[in-house]
This record gives sequence, C-alpha cells and structure tokens, in this order.
Amino acid sequence: MSRQFANTAACSLIDEEILKKAVFEQTLHDQAKSIAKTEGIHFDEVLKIRLEYKHIVKIDHLWDFTSLTRLDLNNNIIERMEGLDSLMNLTWLNLSFNRIEKMEGLESLQRLELLNLSNNRISVIENMDGLEKLSHFFIANNLLGQLDNVLYLRKFKNLFTLNLFGNPVSKENYTFFIAAYKGLNCTDLMSNELLKTKNEAAVKYHYIIEEMRHNELQKQQADDAEQSRKAELQSHTDAFVEFLNGAHLFNSMFNDDPEAETIQSVTGVDHLVRTYPLFLAFSSMQHQMVELCMKLFEIGLAEHKRRQTEVNSFFSGQTRAVTDHQQKASQILAKFEQQHQERIVELHQLSDPDKLKVNLSQYNDDISQLCNSLMSLEYQLANQLEDIIEKLDINISDMVSNFTETVQGIYPFSQSLEDIYNKNIREIADATLKKVATESPEDDMPEEVKMLFSDKDSVMDALVTGHDNHLLKINDRETQLVARVSAWKVSLIKELEEFQ
Repeated sequence: MSRQFANTAACSLIDEEILKKAVFEQTLHDQAKSIAKTEGIHFDEVLKIRLEYKHIVKIDHLWDFTSLTRLDLNNNIIERMEGLDSLMNLTWLNLSFNRIEKMEGLESLQRLELLNLSNNRISVIENMDGLEKLSHFFIANNLLGQLDNVLYLRKFKNLFTLNLFGNPVSKENYTFFIAAYKGLNCTDLMSNELLKTKNEAAVKYHYIIEEMRHNELQKQQADDAEQSRKAELQSHTDAFVEFLNGAHLFNSMFNDDPEAETIQSVTGVDHLVRTYPLFLAFSSMQHQMVELCMKLFEIGLAEHKRRQTEVNSFFSGQTRAVTDHQQKASQILAKFEQQHQERIVELHQLSDPDKLKVNLSQYNDDISQLCNSLMSLEYQLANQLEDIIEKLDINISDMVSNFTETVQGIYPFSQSLEDIYNKNIREIADATLKKVATESPEDDMPEEVKMLFSDKDSVMDALVTGHDNHLLKINDRETQLVARVSAWKVSLIKELEEFQ
C-alpha cells in the first residue's frame, strides 16, 4: 500500500536543492541552521540523511557525502541501485519499497552492516561479496525463488538477522535450512519457535550440510593453495628466476619448435626415439639442463635476498637520518620560541624609541640566524641522503653486476648441452639416412620413418632450424633476465633520487 502513491505522484530526481533541504531540516540544530544559512552546508560532514516518500526515481548527487553512515531511500520509485560509490563509510542503507530488480552497485560499501531491500522486485541475491561486515539483511516480499539464494548468504560470517518472508523460496521452509547451517536469527520466526526449528533442522539437513561443508573446505584449501602458488611465483618473479626451478626452459625449447613438431607428427617417430641412442641423448640433456636451471634459480633467490637486505638497510638509514634531522630542528625551534617569548615581553616594556629600534634589529638578526640554522640543517640532511643513495647505488650495482656475470657464465653451459645434443642427433640422423638410402633399415622400422628419412635435405634442414630455435630460446631467457635485473636497478635509484 505504501508504494501505490508513486503511480500518481510526479517523479523527482535527487539534486542539490533536495539534499540541502533534507540536511537542513533533519540534521542541523537551531544554531547550526543559522550558520548554514550564512556559510553554506558541508555535505562531506553529514552523517545521516532521510529521503523517503519523495517520488525519487534515480539515486544521484551523493558524491560529496563521504562521511555519511546512514541513508534512507525507502518508499520511492527507484529502479536501479547506483550512485553509491562514494559512500564508503555507510553502515545503514534502506532501499525498501522501491522498484529495484537487480542487486548491484554495492562494491564500495565495505562497512555496511544493515541492508534493507524488502518489497522490491529482486529475483537473485548477488553482488554482495564485499559486504563482509553485514549483520542485518532484510529482503522480504521480493521474487526470490531458488534455495541457492539462501546458500549465497553462507559466506557472511557476521550475518545475524535475515528476513526472506514473502518470497517464493520461503515455501521451501528455508528457515530450517538456515538454522541447520548457522545460527541466523530469522525475523519471520517467533523467538519461542527458533530453538525448536534449529533442533529439527539439525536432523533433517545433517547430511546435506556436512557435504556442503566438506565441499567448501575443499574449495578453501584449493583457493589457499592457489594463493600460495601465486605468492611463490611472485617471489620468483621478483628475483627474475621464475620458471627456472624445473624443466620449463627445456620443455619450451622443444614444445615451441615448429620443426620438431613437424617431425614428431609423423607416426612412428616415437619408435625411432626409443630404439636409437637419441632417447639417451635427449634424457641426458634434459637432466643436465634442469640441474643448470636449478642452480641458477637458487643463486637468483639468494641474490634477491641480498638485494632486499641492502634496500631495507637503506630505508632504515634514511629514516634514522630524517628522524635525527627533525629532532635537531625541533630543538632549534624550541630554543628560538623561548627566546622569542622573552623578547616579546622585553619589547612591550620598552618606551625609548632608540632602544626599541636596537632590540628590533637584534630580533631580526635572531630570525635570520634561525633561518640559517634550519637551512644548514636541511643542507646537511640532503648531503647525508645523497651519500646514502650513492652507497646504495654502488652496492646494488656490484650485486647486479655479480649476478649478471653468474648468469652469463651459466647459460653458455646450456648452449653447450644443446650443441652436444644437436651433434648426437645429427649423427643418429646421418646413420638412419644411410640405412634408409641403402635399403638396410631395421626390420621393425615403421614405413613413415623410412619415408621421412628418404629426403636428406629436409631432415637436415629441420635439424638445423631446430638447433637454431633451441639456442634462440636459451639466449632470449638469458637476455631477458639480465635486462630485467638491470632495469630494476636503474628504476630503483631513479625513484629514490626523485623522492629525495
């Protein structure tokens, strides 16, 4: 009944005039009203505002209400939840008795504790993930028809009061399910019924709830494992050695090799790999390549730790220098302030113009001396910070240089392994080509392999191209690592100098 007036009343928009009138009438006492008339109303200081029964169709013009904690927009004709982004301090939001069909626009309301959306046209509970502090949620008399809407609310650990009365889902006796899962206070249950409901629900939904909790635990464990994996990968990336703790580089050499894919696409090549020493050469190269990568990976982590220790030491030294400067400046100012008070008293007591002139001159000298002392102190701090940054630059440069030399010393071994592997595979290919050319291959060699090795130029071209691709992969990874660590050093020193 409270919504029917909207069908005949004229629609209105939230504008500055409506907001000023509401704030003026609702939140200001008599003395404040007289001040507001003279100096204006500061929206950013308003804590509560009621805009109900005003035929409002759209939420707007609230961007200045950054301190607002309570907003009542009930009994209007609002169709969309919008314009709430700046209300980051809001704890109470009442949008009941409107025409809202979709829950949205709540991302910024992370402090919200009470949300009232009763008597709207909402069919799905959604887009509430950021409302971790929500304790009271009213969404009675809407169009919620699925039990999944109730299940969505399980994530809200602080949710204490819930009202879903008047929704199609309430026909499924959702209160039993909620009571079984967690101790929510369903306001459409009388308090004397609540305990009985909880006991009955615990029996009825025992197995369903246990399965849900088991699934949630598995999901949480999977999420935790993924977060841990991402954090570990980030630490490896920060050390510039991501994906070097395993066979990733080796696998990328062959997985991204189009010539190898062409050869391997022929049925029977697996037979060739297993039958001839190529398999041993391949396995040996893989094993040694992984060992080299692991060595570089461990060195990279250790070097990253050393660099971080040096940077942390710099910031500690910088903080000490600034703190010492502030203490000395405060002492100088305190001493001057004391002298200033004494000088003021002395000046007030003087009546002789000549003596007053002399004292004023001396006072001006004291002020000049104060300025010089503070400027000298500032100059000393600037020089001290320059020395600290220069020392950091030298130390970090040495670390980066040493790490770069280590990297450039390890990667050639990978290139040598590729050269050895290529030599072995060429020898095997030559032998196979001769056997196929002389029509004396092994009896169990597949026909596809014989056909592949009947064209010597194609085989040798594929091997040369594959070898070049493998070396390019190794060189690219080395170049990338060296370039990134050098760029990091330059960026670090530049940021520190700009900060100073």
